[in-house]
Amino acid sequence: MANVSTSTVPANELRLHRMELPGTRALTVLVAFDAGARSERAEENGMAHFLEHLVFKGGESYPTYKHVNETAERLGGILNAYTSHDLVAFHITVRARSAPQAIDLLSDFAGRPRLDGEELDRERGVVIQEINRAYDQPSTVAGYLIDRAAFGEHALGRTVLGPEENLRSFTREGIVAFRERRWAGARGGAFLVGNLEHLPDEQELQERFARFPALPEPDAYAPAPEFAPQTLVDERDTNQSHLRMIYRPAVEVSDVRERAALTIYATLLGGSMGSRLFEEIREKRGLCYSVYAVDHAFADVPILQLGSGLESAKCVEAYTRMREIVDELRGDGPTREEVERARAYAAGRLVLAFENSGAVARYAANQQIVFGQDIDPDAAIAALDAVTHEEVREVAAGVADNLAVACVGPHAAGEF
Repeated sequence: MANVSTSTVPANELRLHRMELPGTRALTVLVAFDAGARSERAEENGMAHFLEHLVFKGGESYPTYKHVNETAERLGGILNAYTSHDLVAFHITVRARSAPQAIDLLSDFAGRPRLDGEELDRERGVVIQEINRAYDQPSTVAGYLIDRAAFGEHALGRTVLGPEENLRSFTREGIVAFRERRWAGARGGAFLVGNLEHLPDEQELQERFARFPALPEPDAYAPAPEFAPQTLVDERDTNQSHLRMIYRPAVEVSDVRERAALTIYATLLGGSMGSRLFEEIREKRGLCYSVYAVDHAFADVPILQLGSGLESAKCVEAYTRMREIVDELRGDGPTREEVERARAYAAGRLVLAFENSGAVARYAANQQIVFGQDIDPDAAIAALDAVTHEEVREVAAGVADNLAVACVGPHAAGEF
């Protein structure tokens, strides 16, 4: 098992997790908060992601984006961030010996950002370009459509980037207010993952992570709505169509074992080249180049998403057969050999991913902040290894014939 220890920064209640990974020369420092897109009000949609951009413009010790970027380069570090519906996170991966400087850098610009008004206006244009670029990519548009088809007007149905009109309306005061409402230490965490030999002493760690302000714990997110799936089509005169489908499995997301069983099910359905969708839709019928199934668990609801990019003339045939395969698994269940192979593949893929300290840090942040559960990566691998054939059969049987559909291409909704 990984060596994991946790303490709390008294100044702001931020939990500090140390996760030692034997055999690596790298260290990842990641700080995350329960401040993703689902925590936004409708008029704030896009603000969590915009704020993620803005903090990189500098803090107190590193006052400009140039100071931030050049310092990361001098450390040989990889500096980045991400915003999802559930989380916002900032992370840097460096050689372990650069731990003190990396922690100083990340805790400065993320913990006490300047949020300069001029930089805000400049970055606003950059993010609007990012939004417009996304809408030029049909596969991205299909992803946006399927979220709306599955969740409607709820925050989970909105995009993380938000609409252009929102970005144009955001003020510095509104952004600061959002940060002070959501970036509470009690709903966040700092994760030090990898080679811990060169970490500063406890007093210095406490001082660095105390740079994040003490804030009241935020209100809970609005729970996911009842499943009322729609079929949405963005009709375009193209030769290529992008198809997405979402089912809502009967899985309790707070149950680690059930989430693991859903992962095995999604793997044997469409998560590998030996999966049913890949073999049937791509290899036997030649209907597409790309086809997949993937599971995801938000804080309170699971989804099973299927997708394909394919020749438009073959889209409806592929859609029909993909549904039939889900129906067959619901009625007959997977074979024992399928479950064994998918279990080995899913667990092996996770083992390889966890060779990367950044992947472990991202996993730990999701586990601790979204689910409030064990962050030990070995426990995640063990959960997959322990899934039984009967548990996967139960997941397959619980995928009801009720689904959201989205497509970008020369189609009408009635075709689906």
